[in-house]
Amino acid sequence: MFYKIIADIVVLLHFLWIIFLVFGALIGRRHKVVKVLHILGMGFAIIIQIFGWYCPLTYLEVWLRRTYDPLHGYAGSFIINYVQKLVYIELPGNTILLATIFLVLGSAFIYMYPPPR
Repeated sequence: MFYKIIADIVVLLHFLWIIFLVFGALIGRRHKVVKVLHILGMGFAIIIQIFGWYCPLTYLEVWLRRTYDPLHGYAGSFIINYVQKLVYIELPGNTILLATIFLVLGSAFIYMYPPPR
C-alpha cells in the first residue's frame, strides 16, 4: 500500500509541475528564483519532447505502481485516474511538441514584457 500512496503523490506532483510550466511565467516575472526554475523546466520539457523521452516522474510512477502490483501498472484511485488522464494525455508527439513550443514562446513574451509597476 505504501508504494501505491507514493505513486499517487508522484502523479499529483507531476500534475502540479505541468501546471507550473504552463503558468509559471506569470509568477516568474516577479520572482527571480521562480523565473530561473521555470526557464530551466521549460528547457527540459523541450529537450525531452525533441528526443522523445519521458519525464523522470513518469518512470518513477510506473516503477512505484509495478512495485505495488506488478499486474496493474496504473491502478489508482478515482481522483488519480482523472489526474493521470490530464498528465498522460493521448496526443501525437508532434502536437505536444508544438504546444510546448508555443508555451515557451508565450512565456518568453511574458518575461520580455514585465508588468508595469
